[in-house]
Amino acid sequence: MISFLFFSIRRAWQGFWRNALMSLAATATMVLMLLLLAGFFIIQTGLLAALDFTEQKVEVVADIFDNAQPSQIEELRQRVLSLPEVAEVTFVSRDEALARFRERLKEQGEEDLSKALDSNPLHASLEVKLVTPEVFGDVVGMLREERIVEKVKEQQKLVDELLTVTNVLRTAGTVLLVVVGIIALFIIVNTIRLAVFARADEIEIMRLVGASDAFIRWPFVFEGAFVGFLGAVLTLVVLALAAEPINGFMLEFFQVLPIEVGSMTRGLVTLVMGTGVGLGIVGSWVSVRTYLIR
Repeated sequence: MISFLFFSIRRAWQGFWRNALMSLAATATMVLMLLLLAGFFIIQTGLLAALDFTEQKVEVVADIFDNAQPSQIEELRQRVLSLPEVAEVTFVSRDEALARFRERLKEQGEEDLSKALDSNPLHASLEVKLVTPEVFGDVVGMLREERIVEKVKEQQKLVDELLTVTNVLRTAGTVLLVVVGIIALFIIVNTIRLAVFARADEIEIMRLVGASDAFIRWPFVFEGAFVGFLGAVLTLVVLALAAEPINGFMLEFFQVLPIEVGSMTRGLVTLVMGTGVGLGIVGSWVSVRTYLIR
């Protein structure tokens, strides 16, 4: 078994270079398909990261009546924090709210007219960060029943739109990755099939001397694996060289937290290498099997 394995690998290596032009054409096709697949993966990862970042910004803000006692506010904060759907609860005093308001005006370069007011018009509030935005309505309903809560600021429309976009993009991204993979498999199968036909005389001679289908098939399968592996390596080299421009594009396009290419490296390497070698093996297997059963 081991000797047959080494024989098949050696024959595959010889076949790869004996038909160098066809092998390089298959490898080039593999690289193009893997670059396209990697591009979809990077864009989808960036979109999902941007959506996750936006989801983290979804929060419930409950304005507190000015006559509420500190003990009442703290007791409510603890009860809200104990809810399983709540990640964090922050109390913002009236002075802190006014300071934030003035800071935002300063950042936007606008004139601060609040200094002309006799008193602080803003309310103290509880800012509730959620584990997931899906439980938005449950927390809002609970806060509205509290006597010391004057008003709960709603973002239901934003949350619904965000969840819709998230689900659509996740589904569409998965479908696109599958479609690109199928297209790549189709192209690789037909490219390797040409290599099989180019060696039809060799295969017929092997059959005439009594070679089994497995003996004929496995060198081609390993040859396909070589094509896929080489294509994956070249694709990863191209992506590594383009890492800095890609990172700059991601930052400029999504305008959210920095999305370092290194953070998705493991998934990208697994996708490219697994898809490349897998398509090479499957493409060779299908091509040779189709030829042998004729």
